Formats: sequence, C-alpha cells, structure tokens
Amino acid sequence: MIGAVETAAHIALAEPDRDLFGDGPGNHRSQAALAPARDLRGVVYTKPWVVDLILDLVGYRSSHDLAERYAVEPAAGEGAFLLPMIRRLLVSLEAHGHQLTDVEHALHAYEIDASAARRLVDLATRELLKHGAPARQAHEVAEGWVTTGDYLLNASKDRSADFVVGNPPYIRYDDLPAGVFARYRRVLPTMIGRGDIYIGFFEAGLRQLRQGGALGFICADRWMRSAYGVELRRLISAGYSMEAVIEMHEAPAFEENVSAYPAVITIRRAPQGSTLVASGGATAGPAPGGRNLADGVIDLADRGQGDVPGFSATRVADWVKGSSPWPSLQSHRLELLRHLEERYRPLEDEYTGTKVGIGVATGADRVYVTQDASVVEPERLLPLAMSEDTRGGVVNWSGHYLVNPWQANGNLVDLDVYPRLRQYLEARRDALERRHIVRNKAKNWYRTIDRVNHRLIRQDKLYFPDMKLMSNPTLDVGKTYPHHNLYYLTSDLWDLEVLGGLLLSKVAELFIEAYCVKMRGGTLRFQAQYLRRIRVPDPASLAPSLNERLRHAFQARDAQAATSAAVEAYGIGDRAAVFGC
Repeated sequence: MIGAVETAAHIALAEPDRDLFGDGPGNHRSQAALAPARDLRGVVYTKPWVVDLILDLVGYRSSHDLAERYAVEPAAGEGAFLLPMIRRLLVSLEAHGHQLTDVEHALHAYEIDASAARRLVDLATRELLKHGAPARQAHEVAEGWVTTGDYLLNASKDRSADFVVGNPPYIRYDDLPAGVFARYRRVLPTMIGRGDIYIGFFEAGLRQLRQGGALGFICADRWMRSAYGVELRRLISAGYSMEAVIEMHEAPAFEENVSAYPAVITIRRAPQGSTLVASGGATAGPAPGGRNLADGVIDLADRGQGDVPGFSATRVADWVKGSSPWPSLQSHRLELLRHLEERYRPLEDEYTGTKVGIGVATGADRVYVTQDASVVEPERLLPLAMSEDTRGGVVNWSGHYLVNPWQANGNLVDLDVYPRLRQYLEARRDALERRHIVRNKAKNWYRTIDRVNHRLIRQDKLYFPDMKLMSNPTLDVGKTYPHHNLYYLTSDLWDLEVLGGLLLSKVAELFIEAYCVKMRGGTLRFQAQYLRRIRVPDPASLAPSLNERLRHAFQARDAQAATSAAVEAYGIGDRAAVFGC
C-alpha cells in the first residue's frame, strides 16, 4: 500500500479472509479484471507501464529462459504483477521449447487474504486456458503458483529466488494487531523504530535472493533517509548492489492521485556497481511506439539518448554506503549534489568553529514555558524564542520565557536561594516527578531534560524552524534562547548575515531536500542531522562584493537574490538553470 492504509489493515491475522496486506490503496492489481472491486473498496491501481518497467529492470523478460528461474511476488493482491509475469513466462516457455510442466515451480505468489488468493488462482487459470492448457492442468498449475500465507513469516522457508518483485504494503508498525510486530521483529531485525511494514518485505525479499538475483519494488522511498531505515540501509550496504533508483513523486504511476513519495527501486545480490538514478515527471509514461521503457531510461542514463519523454536519468559510479541517510533527488540535481559534496566542507566545521544544535527540551513545557514574567524571580527567566517568532525572517519575540533551573556552571540552582522559584515548582512537583528523566534521580526532580547553555544566550545565532516549505534562517543577536522546536547555528568565523544569505538560497536547500524526510505537501525538515549535510565554501574565499550581495539578500529575505549570489559563491554558474537562475 502506498500513501494510505486501508481500514482492513488493522484487523488480526487470525482472520484470513480479511485483508492485511494485499488489497490496500496503491497495491498493484489487474485494472481490467477486477474493476468492480475498485468501486467497492476504494483501492488505487498502479498503471501497467510501471509494472513492466520493474520487470524489465530486474531482467524478468520473455527473451530469457524463465522456466529455469524462480520468481516470487510477496504481496500479490489482485495480480497486477503476477498476471504480466505469467504472460511473459508463457511466451518464454514457447520460445525456449519448454512444456507447461516445466514451469510449475517457476512462480510463487503470496497472498495473506484467502479470498484474494482464490481470485488469483482463477485469474492465473484463465491465462493458462488462453495459452491452450487443458482446464484441469491449468487449475492445478495455477494453484501451485499461489500460496495463502504471510510472506514475512514464510520467506525464510522458501527456496532461493532469482527475482522478488512487487509493491509491498505500507502499514505503520503501530497499526499492526497486537503481537504481530514482535513476531516479525524476531525474524526480520531490520524492522526497528516506528516504521512501516514494507521494511520487512525488503529484508525478507533480499535475504531470499540467490547470488545474482534481483529485487524490484515500487515503494515509498522514505526508508532511504528515515531513522527506521537505518538497519535496512546497513543490510544493503553489506552485501547488495543498488542497481536503480527511479524517483516517481510526480509521475502518474497510479490511476488516482495518492500522497506516496514512491520510487522504483531495484537491488541485486552482488557487489555494488554503478547505479541508475532517474526521475519520472508529470508526463512520464510508456515509451512511444511500444518501445521498451526500461531500455530507454538506461540509454538515457548511459548515453544521454533515449526516447523516454518525462524522464531524466544519469549513472552514478559509486552508490552511498553505510547506514547514514541516502540522498533522493532528480538525477541532474543528484549529480550537482555529488559535485558540491566532493568540493566543499561541511557546514558544521572545526575550521570555522561552526556548530549546529537544537533548543532546550524541558519535558514539561506547561511548567517551564510561560508568558507571565511574575511567576519566579526575574533572574530565573530567559527570553525563549519559539518557532512562530521566526515567521517574518527576523526574531519577533512573542514574550515567552523559560523558567530556568540551571546555574551557569551546569548545576541545578539551590531552591532555597529562590523562594518564588521553589514555590512555583513545588506546586507542580507531582507532574515533574512523573517524567522519565527524573524517575531514578529524585533530588533532580525539577531539572529540564536539557541543561541550559548560558554561553549560547549571549551569542549571535541563526535559527531554523523544523518544518518549512523552504529555507528560512533567522538571525538572533544574542537576545533569546531557542526552544526545542528551533534548531540553531553559531560560528566563530562566519559573518552570520553572509552565511544566512547562503543558507537562504536554493543551493543550500538542495542538501536538505536530498536528505530529509519530506512531510505531506513537500514540507522540508530543517533538523540538525540535515543541516549538517550542507556544504559551504571557505568564508575567506568570498569576495567582499559577494559578501555584500549575500548579506543584502538575507536582510531583504530575497531567496532569488541569495540563490544567484550562492551560485557564484559555489562556482556553479554553468548549472544555474537547476535553480531557475
């Protein structure tokens, strides 16, 4: 399921005739054969050209001897992958002189819903009858291809596969029936955090591949950057090759619009080679004249030629390794990102004394955040900058204070010295003592989660609200302390208005876009882990006139002027068109 979870996804596994995986919005199924199901159940079908693209990319082509290969569909739904695979298998059967009995064990489709599995058998039988198979044999072969069962719990018992292809479900772990996640987690250790069940389908499919085998999925691509994808990224880096990543965020891959951030991803059990990186735009679709879309995209990446309207593509020599977030950009933007990463130093850097951090977390904002300046002694109040204070590009303080229980030396204050603070906190002691941070440290019951860095109060700093559609660095001239919904940046060498101009630009935003997990509507996350991904030129390398352009753009909140100046600062004038310059 991509982009949404069907109500049926919340029912227990003990009810085999109800859907948990195969039939939700975004799963592939046969549009023509089961159109009535769409009206009754509100499902969203993936277009056949996307299925063909995936099958061709992994190498499941009728020109190959598919009777000698073993292909698995782990969440078959209504058969949108299985049926094209059967058709290709039957063409291959004739081309290579095989009998129907030779392909009885060439396909395996899993479907957890028993009624959907029965429909799959009927649909597969029809395909075999069209091919001329006797009715009884056709039904027996079709029944052998379809298993009613949970792929995640059965994949390890299946034999090694040459292909694992499909559209894995998109269900939050929190939405699984009680106990089910624990069962999955015991056999699929990449399923960590508060993620989505498609992580398990990736792991099970990858582990089932024989050496040289390939997995091809269309799936949300958030695992490439999210915390819950850490172990999956580590697994892939250790023994697999990312062969293709085709971002499909804007492509009309489904019959209806869905909020999904999907990508076509193919991974092979082999040493890492080069990676095809492509993007399908709003006009993406089948290749003209019935030509092979996968071959066209490959030609576009390798030779800059290919009749594939709506696609851009390139070839990346070395894919990202390790468990850190992997970038996700359109191919031409990814090339530029790699260029900048190779040439420039990180934003957070000892050389410039630039640091990125997050504001204070209290664990009890109702206690520690106030707009009443009379509740405690004045010296125990810090002006607190909130996310809404930065909306205009300059800090417009809303009058919030942090009730500060910390001394400058990092120790908690003595409440006997501050009777109003003691009275205020004692009146709220029950709520404060229930916090996890103080359960084992009774004497520290009035601490905030984070200590207050008193040096930061007086420093000039740039603030970044976490969630914004575009970069919005805001300058604080040592007047406020950041709340935990703000990230901040300080620097020893940078003029923060000049640096603010760079960070206001679309060039800096490129790094955030590549690595952050986007929210609904394309909202970006300006968290510390993503801000640290930004690369910047040496401040000493910038001409005074360029510094003034960046400073003026920052003061005027002119992102276009900031981008124009940043393009010059990074020496990428030949690629200015990427940013609309």
